Amino acid sequence: LNQWALDFEGNLGRILRSIDIAKSKGARYRLGPELEICGYGCSDHYYESDTILHSFQVLAKLLESPATQDIICDVGMPVLHRNVRYNCRVIFLNKKILLIRPKISLANAGNYRELRWFTPWNKARHVEEYFLPGIIQEVTGQETVPFGDAVLATKDTCLGAEICEELWAPNSPHIEMGLDGVEIFANSSGSHHVLRKAHTRVDLVNSATAKNGGIYILANQKGCDGDRLYYDGCAMISMNGETIAQGSQFSLDDVEVLVATLDLEDVRSYRAEISSRNLAASKVNPYPRLKVNFALSCSDDVAVPTCVPIQWRHHSPEEEISLGPACWLWDYLRRSKQAGFLLPLSGGIDSSATACIVYSMCHQVCLAVKNGNADVLADARRIVNDQTYVPEDPRELCKRIFTTCYMASENSSQDTCNRAKLLAEQIGSYHINLNIDAAVKAVVGIFSMVTGRTPLFSVYGGSKRENLALQNVQARIRMVLAYLFAQLTLWTRGMPGGLLVLGSANVDESLRGYLTKYDCSSADINPIGGISKTDLKNFIQYCIENFQLTALRSIMSAPPTAELEPLVDGQVAQTDEADMGMTYAELSIYGKLRKIAKAGPYSMFCKLINMWKEICTPREVASKVKHFFRMYSMNRHKMTTLTPSYHAENYSPDDNRFDLRPFLYNTAWSWQFRCIDTQVNAL
Repeated sequence: LNQWALDFEGNLGRILRSIDIAKSKGARYRLGPELEICGYGCSDHYYESDTILHSFQVLAKLLESPATQDIICDVGMPVLHRNVRYNCRVIFLNKKILLIRPKISLANAGNYRELRWFTPWNKARHVEEYFLPGIIQEVTGQETVPFGDAVLATKDTCLGAEICEELWAPNSPHIEMGLDGVEIFANSSGSHHVLRKAHTRVDLVNSATAKNGGIYILANQKGCDGDRLYYDGCAMISMNGETIAQGSQFSLDDVEVLVATLDLEDVRSYRAEISSRNLAASKVNPYPRLKVNFALSCSDDVAVPTCVPIQWRHHSPEEEISLGPACWLWDYLRRSKQAGFLLPLSGGIDSSATACIVYSMCHQVCLAVKNGNADVLADARRIVNDQTYVPEDPRELCKRIFTTCYMASENSSQDTCNRAKLLAEQIGSYHINLNIDAAVKAVVGIFSMVTGRTPLFSVYGGSKRENLALQNVQARIRMVLAYLFAQLTLWTRGMPGGLLVLGSANVDESLRGYLTKYDCSSADINPIGGISKTDLKNFIQYCIENFQLTALRSIMSAPPTAELEPLVDGQVAQTDEADMGMTYAELSIYGKLRKIAKAGPYSMFCKLINMWKEICTPREVASKVKHFFRMYSMNRHKMTTLTPSYHAENYSPDDNRFDLRPFLYNTAWSWQFRCIDTQVNAL
């Protein structure tokens, strides 16, 4: 489900649609994503009693609905039990709540902060009475219901619940539940996209039933529910270590339902010959079993065909970049009720990659409409303000909702101007060429008039300070103009609404701080802010081959440059890697070691002297590591104002929630660097 934090109306509608689809396909049990009633990303709104109140109001609507009759429904919501807040699953059938199952292992790493809002249920295999609020009692006629760690025994099988993180925990509940005879494991997840992560989730689910036998079903949220994360679906059904059904990882469908018919006897025969499992099962501490007078199978189902295993198809990283951020942008655009995007298009790899993601989004919209998605069609018509419009051609849709803008200065080359113009023509965006020199001269002129001094670029004899300040002025004026054009471009074209400004700083530049604070990296959202330069280059190659965007060839072959210093004989003299004092490939390695390997300066040095022993002496490695940490710490303050970016990498430097660090460092790192020097001398 593509749920949205605090959108109780929309969330209820999507839950009911999923139940209708499940029933129409003959399902007898329906599982939804984690905290689907309120939406997973409510954050500190979980503290508010309103969030729990409205969740119970939605639950009452679900219990009353004819759609939920004769099917076991399993929904997620926060519940307050004895003044403690839990992340729960509420399982009900025919207007009766069967069990409220609180989460046992809370996700609290990376982007997850569940321990901030919830308490884990630490009473294993223990059930208590939960006193229902009045609005639920009126519907169910129940005063109390079971609350705790229990399993459901239907007339034909036994079903147990896991919630998201519990699958990833070393002591997952499905292990003991399986040994105790639970045959169906149901996992409701709120798992977000990270490049190259999907296979881990699939492997975990399949291995859960490979060792222990059983049926495992996993439901996940899909889409942008209000922040930097994109929940990437991949709902799945697995049996005895093999995938039976695979949901899409990226799509514009708000509701997607997987259904499978499986034979419980296959689970029983699979388990029967695993002697080690059966020996362990004889010693297991049993779970409380709540009897349910309902069967998941029918008495006359002998002739019903069962589903067969399939081979899971994984996307390549380039496909993931093409699809994930594109779907995230679409959700952001339609839910923010804006009329499109504006992108400062420089003719370099980063802004071109961002443009390609918007073009990919337009492809996805046209494809969804072609496949009969009425929701996408309605959203597209509202965005372009035309109730008869049918998006069929991605380029034509791009022209309506995507404005690109090349902002030239006297330091810009004709090459980048031509590259930007050609790419805009090929993707169909409404393209603007403008020159910022008059604005730059006016701002510098004010400074000169007040101080009586005129700063110069270093090639004309200016100091380093002057050189940097003059570059920053150009960059910041571009940001001011980007917002002006975003607000008024559609006005000049006689069209309603405003545009969201897109940023295009990649994850490596952000980490190094190779950007002007409050330049065009400052925007409303940034689809590539969590993606490395290396992956973006591969994505550009993918776009050349799959979207036939030949303009990207010259963009790929050009050295990355900020074009903020004067040209030499009409040619670019400034390059990113020379400015940074490191290559993008090196920067990517530093980023992974700093964040994923948790390496400080000394640990990073120790790892790199082995990794780079063929190409660098220890002294050279020490010099590189010191330079990186100086630059990183000097520029860390820029992360506090970083544009909200699509989270795609586990080495993201996002200061908001993922990578929590100080932003005022002692940039000398005297103790740490001395340890490195001692080691260099010893070597």
